[in-house]
Amino acid sequence: MSACVPTRTEALRIHQPPSPPPTRPRRFRIAGADVSASIAVFLIALPLSLGIALATGAPLQAGLVAAAVGGLVAGRLGGSPLQVSGPAAGLTVVTADLIQRYGWRTTCAITVLAGLAQLGLGCLRVARSALAVSPAVVHGMLAGIGVTIAVAQLHIVLGGTPQSSVPDNLRALPAQLADLHPAAVSVSALTLALLLLWPRIPGRVGRLLRKLPAALVAVAGATAAASLAGLTLPKVDLPTWSSHALAGLPEGPVLGLVAAVLTTTLVCSVQSLLGAVAVDKLVAGRPGLPARVRRSDLDRELLGQGAANIVSGSLGGLPVAGVAVRSAANVQAGAISRNSTMLHGVLVVIAALLMVPILELIPLASLAALVMAVGIQMVSLHHIRTVTRHREVLVYAATTLGVVFFGVLEGVTLGIAVAVALSLHRLARTRITHDEKEGVHYVHVRGQLTFLAVPRLSRALHLVPQGTHVVVELDGSFMDHAAYDSLQDWQNTHTAQGGSVEVTGRRAGIRIAEPESLAGSGTNKPAADLAPGRAGCRCRPWTPWRNHQCELPQSAWSADEERPSEPRRGGEPSSHQLARGISAFQRHTAPLVRGELARLAREGQRPSQLFLTCADSRLVTSMITSSGPGDLFVVRNVGNLVPPPGQESGDDSVAAAIEYAVDVLEVRSITVCGHSGCGAMQALLSSEPGSARTPLRRWLRHGLPSLERMADESRPWARLARRAPADAVEQLCLTNVVQQLEHLRAHESVARALKDGALELHGMYFHVGEAQAYLLTEEDGGAVFDHVRAADLSA
Repeated sequence: MSACVPTRTEALRIHQPPSPPPTRPRRFRIAGADVSASIAVFLIALPLSLGIALATGAPLQAGLVAAAVGGLVAGRLGGSPLQVSGPAAGLTVVTADLIQRYGWRTTCAITVLAGLAQLGLGCLRVARSALAVSPAVVHGMLAGIGVTIAVAQLHIVLGGTPQSSVPDNLRALPAQLADLHPAAVSVSALTLALLLLWPRIPGRVGRLLRKLPAALVAVAGATAAASLAGLTLPKVDLPTWSSHALAGLPEGPVLGLVAAVLTTTLVCSVQSLLGAVAVDKLVAGRPGLPARVRRSDLDRELLGQGAANIVSGSLGGLPVAGVAVRSAANVQAGAISRNSTMLHGVLVVIAALLMVPILELIPLASLAALVMAVGIQMVSLHHIRTVTRHREVLVYAATTLGVVFFGVLEGVTLGIAVAVALSLHRLARTRITHDEKEGVHYVHVRGQLTFLAVPRLSRALHLVPQGTHVVVELDGSFMDHAAYDSLQDWQNTHTAQGGSVEVTGRRAGIRIAEPESLAGSGTNKPAADLAPGRAGCRCRPWTPWRNHQCELPQSAWSADEERPSEPRRGGEPSSHQLARGISAFQRHTAPLVRGELARLAREGQRPSQLFLTCADSRLVTSMITSSGPGDLFVVRNVGNLVPPPGQESGDDSVAAAIEYAVDVLEVRSITVCGHSGCGAMQALLSSEPGSARTPLRRWLRHGLPSLERMADESRPWARLARRAPADAVEQLCLTNVVQQLEHLRAHESVARALKDGALELHGMYFHVGEAQAYLLTEEDGGAVFDHVRAADLSA
């Protein structure tokens, strides 16, 4: 076989496609996936809309109006194609307070004004800025609203009437418990039981039954049971549309109305924008869907929500916002366009006009139980764990308690104030310690170095004796001018008295430290730049990934000083570079990972993946896979080759690693990762028949099947993100990954694990110049390496 470049390489040339022929006007069509998804969303939205209207004290028809408008207006004009809008549980407390304070018609007017405010914010393109609010404040607001909803609806579940605030509801709860209404309690209990157990029905029957939404099943089951048992309960009362109240002129104090509009705008906007971001993550997790659905345009989404609130308020509906439960159901049901959202709005309109006799059979206690469950779910344990891990539980708790006891706007204001105070505290909190080890004095500064910390910094520095070697470790990302002057003045004094100073840490690009070779020389040399681990270099903490490609200035070496004779990279001997890297690890990284490594030392390694890649120094496996200690079992060799089994070749190292990973470590996946500009593939393409059988040439013979596969015209070429490869080397790099996966499947341990369903194989390609990773997907037209998204690996 000839090892020269295959003749098919001329196909790598890029040809301009011919002009497309004129097309006929496209006819409007609704995909079947959108139809089925809209039905699923409608079945969830119908009971929830009535329940939320009941919880706010608004006319029950207002919930249906908001659901229809949210589907039709926000669905058509919004910037998130698959987000479903309508009456949201997060707006329940705000709307209930407005209705009680100003009445229903004024509340509708406030909704219209809030929609106009959203239009203004959308035109100003500030949607991204709204996401700058701390997640702890947002999650705390939703948790506080959830608690308020749950406590209020508990009274209806027990057969009573809720009070106007959480403290009043809590005070009235003992009396309510003493006066239970058995019929209401039994219907509510049945609703909650169906809501909880329906998604957990096991087996094949359960998979079929779970296609019906749990909310619909719970309300329908409770309604059927109440009707068959003949229970006397308050039920849904939908008056005729002719008596439906529309928006009126706002009446009340101006400042109160302004605050009401701002509160409604804030809650609607933040909830809708966060929902749009969450929908993008759900879409990214569905294979094949991201290419068909555009990412959310948040400014357009704000405009769509504003238009929907104007229409909903004008027609006597509740405020509208993006709803997480319905949006998630829309994505999971297979929706592919905004047609599903709009069609669900049409179905709500049909139900509101034709299904009134059926809706009026629903007991209010069943709707209250449904909304109470939604309120409880808004207090997310996952969010609590997240804010605790990021040390923002105080912000979360302050916002939640503020919303519960004072109101939404007051609670959010309190949460923001606590978040700002906590940030200022962290900025001002600086720990400065002094220690002495083996004659070297260490001054460690943890935190931001501002003028507030200058007195403590001066005290610590003056504890250092004259003429000693000092290491100042700055473990922070900010230093103001006062701290800079204080540290520089002390350093100049200390070096003038015969001492030496080394400044290390995260701070970079500040001219403080002098090179050690100049310390005490009496010459007035320019100060060198402060760098992590050494002076005289403009490196940043990520400089090791750049091979330390920086050079010392010529003035950094004195006239009588001999330059290092050892080979240097970037102006530093390689032995020094290694030692400094180890030292930096021991000082900064080791304290952070010591606990995890100690656990791995006790328990042994349990990696989830075998990662087989090239020995190329530009491939940092932990960096491109965001992995840590114990995550990957890595095998590296020249060309990421997998020798086929059954050959007495002496190349048993890779096969031994595969057998150990699959049979002993029981990894769940194996990834073969190639990369651009691979020297092994270049050597394969340029090799000549009869060349010397060096160790490298003997090893590269395992790549010859990849070369043959590339030359085989009956096989389709592997493609990179649906584009032609740049050259023959890139084509061979892609083909080699596909071929080595075939070699991998031939190994006995791998074949056995694949048959048992205990193992997955993945192909991956890393483009070094683009810093872009691609995953292999099999299509009818052959192998395609497509863009990697975060959800692709988590799905």
